[in-house]
Amino acid sequence: MSLVTAVYRATQALPREEQFGLTAQMRRAAISVPSNIAEGAARRSRRDFADFLGIARGSLAELETQLEIARNLGFLAESVSLDATIARLFRLIAGLLSSLNSKNETDCAP
Repeated sequence: MSLVTAVYRATQALPREEQFGLTAQMRRAAISVPSNIAEGAARRSRRDFADFLGIARGSLAELETQLEIARNLGFLAESVSLDATIARLFRLIAGLLSSLNSKNETDCAP
């Protein structure tokens, strides 16, 4: 959830004309990461959970690209970096996927 907060704060610096472009895309991608993890965790099968983790990973990659675009366009200062947070989330998702693939249980829901 801290990723979403950080992205919302960072995108406040983007130009107003990007409100419905890059700003909206970055916020949507950031929100998609924890939302898909939560939805996948609520599913009853490992396969469903893994599918949603894949979507979350894709959204994270999308956000990573959009942050780079915003920096390259001069919309974000170089000091605005979420690289470490994004890298940590990629590792966490990879770990969850690895764990799901190594288990034989079919019930992931609490």
